Amino acid sequence: MPLYDYQCKDCGEVFEVRATIKEKEAGLVLVCPKCRSAEARQMLTFASMLRGGRLSSPPTCGPNAGTGCCR
Repeated sequence: MPLYDYQCKDCGEVFEVRATIKEKEAGLVLVCPKCRSAEARQMLTFASMLRGGRLSSPPTCGPNAGTGCCR
């Protein structure tokens, strides 16, 4: 089951939420374990960069591509 990292917008506490993809798509009810606020934003983590069980690769073309971009 995936872990999602969130940061509370009120107190800054970082916390993890374990939920299935189905639960997340249905909408999670988040509560900060420190201040009990329901205001949180999802943080970008290494795990969230995994796509289909494989690491996503950096772009090879476009504005965010490094050297060797095809132009």
